[in-house]
Amino acid sequence: MTTIAGIAIPDSALAREITELVRDTETDLLYHHSRRVFLFGALAGKAKGLAYDPELLYAAAMFHDMGLMPGHASKTERFEVDGANAARAFLTGKGIARDQIDLVWASIALHTTPGIPQHMKPEIALLTAGVEMDVLGLGFDSVQGADREKVVEVHPRGPSFKTGIVDAFYNGIRAKPETTFGNVKADVMAYKEPGFQRTDFVQCILHNHWPS
Repeated sequence: MTTIAGIAIPDSALAREITELVRDTETDLLYHHSRRVFLFGALAGKAKGLAYDPELLYAAAMFHDMGLMPGHASKTERFEVDGANAARAFLTGKGIARDQIDLVWASIALHTTPGIPQHMKPEIALLTAGVEMDVLGLGFDSVQGADREKVVEVHPRGPSFKTGIVDAFYNGIRAKPETTFGNVKADVMAYKEPGFQRTDFVQCILHNHWPS
């Protein structure tokens, strides 16, 4: 079993199958990002003394961006839901309990919804913590420098991860911009397409079919 920064990478037959699938399906940038998300999430869990299932957190981390890939992207759902659905489809029939599959699904579906995951079960909270650490730098100072260095040594960010992940988000959602209503990916659309028109929540209220 491989250990990075004191965190053991799950090495069950299921975990190895997940790793192989993601490695073969996603780009190098997303694969390494997903592994870092697991590690940073696990480090957050360790620091907070949370009890969680490492294999479920690993499954959620590895599938959390699968919805950005053409083979797993629907035409109408948010990419987070597509990734959650891909994880559910994969885990079904693998001997995983339904409630555990639902936990992985919720972890992925909510990972870009600020303010909610931290109040939910540890796996949900820690997936979001790992994503926020790797993408936004939230909690950066709470992770020891030596641990950060070990994680990025094994799973490097490269010289342009910041712009690369924005491009990955954009390429995954550009064909269905309506799915960004009310979530952070609307910022990606506005950045990449300066003329992008966001759906306005207040305007939806004021101009719907109700007379008053």
